[in-house]
Parts: sequence; structure tokens; C-alpha cells
Amino acid sequence: MALGGFTYFERRSLDKALKRWSEMADGAKAYRPSELTATVGRFSSLRHQLDRARTAAEIALVGQMRGDEGITRPEQCDWVYRPGLWREPILPAGQVGLMSPTDLGGGVTLFHDSGSTELSYRQVRNTRSDVGAAFGLVFEVYRFDGSFLSLVQDLPDAALEGLTRDHFLQVALCASLESPLEVYARLNVQHGPNCEQMVRQIAFDGDRGLAEFDLAYSKINEKRLEKMWLDLIFEGPQMNQVKLWDMSVARAPRADI
Repeated sequence: MALGGFTYFERRSLDKALKRWSEMADGAKAYRPSELTATVGRFSSLRHQLDRARTAAEIALVGQMRGDEGITRPEQCDWVYRPGLWREPILPAGQVGLMSPTDLGGGVTLFHDSGSTELSYRQVRNTRSDVGAAFGLVFEVYRFDGSFLSLVQDLPDAALEGLTRDHFLQVALCASLESPLEVYARLNVQHGPNCEQMVRQIAFDGDRGLAEFDLAYSKINEKRLEKMWLDLIFEGPQMNQVKLWDMSVARAPRADI
């Protein structure tokens, strides 16, 4: 493929199109309504394709740059996962006035119990050299009359393959908190008509947090596993900024005692 993804003649054609679009933007009032209607439709279609191309290029670039590096792996780790929101760009990259629930993309859904909506998020490129994730997630919470804000992360089917009560799961975070905040992780395992739930507080050492779930203390039916997801719960997040630089989940067999 030619430099920049285009041949010389393709770049010339694109330059001409850009010039034409600029002229149209400057003189739009001179066009007839029928011409404007048709043009708006073509631009909407073009914008969609450009967004798709940009997103695909960013995903490919991120995959070449970072992959799954920097994930904390326990001994004998047999499965590891960094959710899509920390690996790939999402659209839109940010929102304000978030209602509950709100789909953020990457398998993440936001829930809260606040009557007000003075909170926002934005996905940012991760420039920290000590973090393997390509992107980070920044939350800003102002007036908040609820008790919690949670991020629900769906886990892929691979997390259930071969899962037994002899396993434990480890959730690792890298987070910067503007003010002290209690953060909990809740593991949910759907098995048949039942749902096993285990809650652990994230233990932070600086900006690194960790929680572990030993399935030996659960009552999961290993033969009827259907779905697994994880809740990150932030209690009393009002007047705070939370920067989630990375999140990963790892699985390993529990050591025999």
C-alpha cells in the first residue's frame, strides 16, 4: 500500500474533494434547498465511513503498540483479560449528564442511584509509561445525591471455560482518586437459575488496587455456568474525579494447602 494508505492519484483526488467541500461550506447559502438536502445525506454517509475508518486504524495501531502487556498475572495464570474500554477507542469518547443505565461501550454499563445527573466521563489516550492499557477512563462527579456509582463489566465466555471451584480470580486496577473513596468489586456468576455473588473491597497501595475472589468459598455449579460479570462500585463519589488508567482480570488455579 502506498505511503499514507493512498496512491499519488488518490491523494490528488482527495485534495480536490477537500477543496470542493471547503468551497461549499463557505458558500452554502447560495445552494438550492434540494441541493443542500442531497449534500447533507451524502456527508452523513461519508462521516459514518470516515468514523469507521478512523476507529479501525486506531484499534489496529493500539493492538500493534500495547496488546495485553502490563497485566498483573498470578502464578499458573490460565486466563487474562483487559476489557475493551481500556484497549480500544469508544464512540462517543465522552458524555455529560449521565442517566442510569448508560452504555459506555466495550461491554461496560454505568449505573447509579442519583436523582441528579451532574457527572460525566471521557476516554483518554493513556500516556503513562508504567501502564499497559492504551486508554484510560476519567469520571468527574459533582452534585450527587445517591449512594453509589457502579461500572458493570461483562466478561467473555472464555472466562467460564474450564472454570471450577479450585480457581480464584484477581481484579487489578490502576486508579487516581482526587479524594479518598471506597471502591468495591463484586463478582457475579450465573449458574442455571442461580447467581453467585462475591464482594471484596479493592485494597489500594498507592494507585494500584487489587481484589481476589476464591471460588472455593462459593456455591457455583460448575456444570451449569452461563455468564459472569464484574461490578466496580464507588461509594459516595460526589465532588470527586476518578481516573481509571487500567483494569484487568486474571484467573488461576488455587494453590493446594
